[in-house]
Amino acid sequence: MPDRVMSAVWSYFDHAEEHYGRAWPVYYRTPVAERLATLGALGVRVFPALLYPHKPDMAAGLNVWAREFAAATPGCVPSGTFFPEPSAEAYVREALDAGTRIFKAHVQVGGYDPRDPLLDAVWGMLADAGTPVVVHCGDGPIPGRHTGPGPFEDVLRAHPTLTAVIAHLGAPEYGAFLALPDAYPNVHLDTTMIGTRYFDDLAPLTPAHVARMGELQERIVLGADFPNIPYPYAEQIEALDGWGLGDDWLRAVCWTNGARLLGSES
Repeated sequence: MPDRVMSAVWSYFDHAEEHYGRAWPVYYRTPVAERLATLGALGVRVFPALLYPHKPDMAAGLNVWAREFAAATPGCVPSGTFFPEPSAEAYVREALDAGTRIFKAHVQVGGYDPRDPLLDAVWGMLADAGTPVVVHCGDGPIPGRHTGPGPFEDVLRAHPTLTAVIAHLGAPEYGAFLALPDAYPNVHLDTTMIGTRYFDDLAPLTPAHVARMGELQERIVLGADFPNIPYPYAEQIEALDGWGLGDDWLRAVCWTNGARLLGSES
């Protein structure tokens, strides 16, 4: 993220006990060059720098920054974001035309309704382009005004071919979100924080949820929230391996599915 935005995010997590009732120490709170070197040392070959606004008149500038950062950073895929505002359709079109390959929509932080008419053309453009959008629309770690499975499923009903990646597996409403791939051909879910000790205290999985993820081998993708996680990156990978779903499943989740969505399959 741009330094000023990252600083604001870290300041929020410094006060996590006020929001979540527990501390959230950012594990990789280091300068950007060191963070990139850490990703390389961890074996991460391709990644997006996912951004999201919390107010109007912010997303367009973030999109420009993201494209410039990706152009200067090996392995980084150009990303974009949006907010319900009159200019959203124009700047998302601009981002797509400029080669943006993934978007982020944070319904909880943005505090907006994903069904806002100002976003209808945006969802339609993304669906037509086949460009994935990572959507934080679950109620975890704390509910927002428009989180939960209902509002975003309304978006999917209006745009059933949308390539949506549900962040955090939709926690804590795992069952409802894990059912979406049956109805919508391009819905995926990401594993961000799922199965880690920190998140298990907030929204534990059941054996049925794990079994369902095994059935959805081609629809689950690795998520990490690096660098803003309160534990080492390896803990997420250990959690995935610990479910015992097999090497083929791990390979699909940790590489094949994400590479396909990002157009980085080589």
